This record gives sequence, C-alpha cells and structure tokens, in this order.
Amino acid sequence: MLRILGRASSINVRKVLWACAELQVPYEREDWGSGFQATHTAQFLALNPNAMVPVIQDGDFTLWESNSIIRYLANRYGDGTLYPVDPQARARIDQWIDWQASDLNRSWSYAFMSLVRHSPAHQEPQALAAGCADWSRHMRILDQQLARTGAYVAGRHFTLADIPIGLSVNRWFETPLEHPGLPAVRDYYERLSERAAYHEHGRNGTP
Repeated sequence: MLRILGRASSINVRKVLWACAELQVPYEREDWGSGFQATHTAQFLALNPNAMVPVIQDGDFTLWESNSIIRYLANRYGDGTLYPVDPQARARIDQWIDWQASDLNRSWSYAFMSLVRHSPAHQEPQALAAGCADWSRHMRILDQQLARTGAYVAGRHFTLADIPIGLSVNRWFETPLEHPGLPAVRDYYERLSERAAYHEHGRNGTP
C-alpha cells in the first residue's frame, strides 16, 4: 500500500491526499512535520534531504516534491482523465501546476506569514500591503483564465492542475485580507466544492 509521510494540515500533503482520493488509491499516512515526528532526523533525511513533507513510498520507490508526486500518481494509477497523454493537453496542465508552484506561491508568501502565521518577521506595513497587492494581482490572472474556460483552470474538465490551484484558492479565501471581486474564482471555488475529495482535503472539511 502507498505510504504517505506528512501531516494532513500541510497544503502540500493535502495535494497528495486529494489526488489519491480522485484516483481511488488506498494509502497509509503517517504524521511527520511541524508538531509531529521531526523531519531533520537521519531516518527522514535519508528519504528527503530537504527535510520537508510530503514524501511517498510506493513499494521500494521513494519520491518527494508534491507536484512531482501527484504527477507520478496520475501516471501510475490514473486512466488519462486527470493527466492526459496528449502533449499539448498535458503541457497546458503542467503550465498551471508550475505557475502555482512558482509565481502564485511566491506572491502569497509575505501576506500568509503575516496574517495567518503571525510571524514577527513579517509585520512591516508597507511590505504587507505590497504582498497583498501582489497576491491579488496573481489571483486576477487566475480569474481571467477561469472566465475564459468557464469551468476549470486548464479547460472544460477537471484535471490534475486543479489540485494545486484549488488548494491555493482555499488559502486565498481563508486568509483574512481584503479580497477583490473575482467572480470566476468564486464560482470555481464553489464548483470544486461539489467534489467530495475537495470538500475533505481542499476546504478543510468545512461547508
């Protein structure tokens, strides 16, 4: 059985849990990371030298990096629906997965650390305002894309790209900042919430 190492509250672990639910892959999960088993031990570092969750073990195969993990799971256990083999369709999905991991992730960093984690090192008002503005700018990019597709981030159908993007949208709405009106993002949030797996792993089990 697939083994997942990482605390369920981690946004990156939740990507893997959501993907497993969509793909109907059974797994066993162990709590590692902040507040649980330490990731800087020799035991864990042998699995991931970055000391970060998630890590999976599928038989004798070990893999880290959440987006690499969900791609692997879709390739190994999927039927091509979430992650099609057509090069152009797959490239469109990868484009949005990579955008979430780089541009979108960077844009929310300061605001999230300030407003959610309450980090003392992230309380400078001008930096916070700039961080919120940058996050909003990236969310407008997403809103424009969703308005074009009218459904999901890579097109008319739910794909692997919607897992990292959908979790990012949850983080956006759950962070206490002024949210500009983004109707396509709001509709997308509600559309995703019709999926049982997103309700469990993407909206923190909340209505």
